[in-house]
Amino acid sequence: MKMMKRVLALAAILVMLLCMAACGAKESVVVGYTIYEPMNYMDGDKLVGFDTELAEAVFAKLKSEVVFKEIDWDQKYTELNSGAIQCIWNGFTANTADDDGVARADKVDFSYNYMGNKQVIVAKADLAKAIADENSLAGKVGAVENSSAGDTYLTSELKGAVKKGVSSQLDGMKELSLGAVDFAVVDEQLAKAYVGKGDYAGFEIAEKVSSDAEYYAIGFKKGSELTEKVNGALEELAEDGTIAKLAEKYGVSNTAITDFSDQK
Repeated sequence: MKMMKRVLALAAILVMLLCMAACGAKESVVVGYTIYEPMNYMDGDKLVGFDTELAEAVFAKLKSEVVFKEIDWDQKYTELNSGAIQCIWNGFTANTADDDGVARADKVDFSYNYMGNKQVIVAKADLAKAIADENSLAGKVGAVENSSAGDTYLTSELKGAVKKGVSSQLDGMKELSLGAVDFAVVDEQLAKAYVGKGDYAGFEIAEKVSSDAEYYAIGFKKGSELTEKVNGALEELAEDGTIAKLAEKYGVSNTAITDFSDQK
């Protein structure tokens, strides 16, 4: 009888320990991203950036562990729908269609818009100054990230321009620095982070031509419960000043959205 009591007591303790471990375990959320300063980029061996830190803050609110996975942007929907990632969070333009003409909002569920943006043209200073309208680049070769908002803008608006598709916006900038293309179409946020520095010292943003206003949001699989939860966390982080502080840290205060009341 004593032995049976000991076995039962040990079993109860084991069950209690397993329950405590299960309660303490955090759910992992995998975030798909590409390298894109100032949103997600490497500082030494550490991933940093506005999107990186905001994602960490959001999922800390949700008591979830965030795992970052670098993806091929052209495969973002495949990664999301297969379950390899739970969200696309990397300067993802919400208010546009992809190059297949289908609105992105029909492919994913979007969070609140959290930052403004637009597509801009980067070129050597003399060409950038000479670009007067969307017809100015006819016959010129432009690098653009495949399946991006920039891709849609180049193919639909820059009449006569020749597209050279690349895997990422940063690859497009590298093609430009190497002289392999005449211009690159990239997000304004990225352009401001690179133009005029290092390999891009002789380049400028064309001032007279750009896309219409765009907005970044976080993309989730259709029907995901995370969308509403993340929106709630974003509201809290706006109210406590976290988003404003991160925006100041990464130089995006003029475009970060810190009030979501008109998006409810």
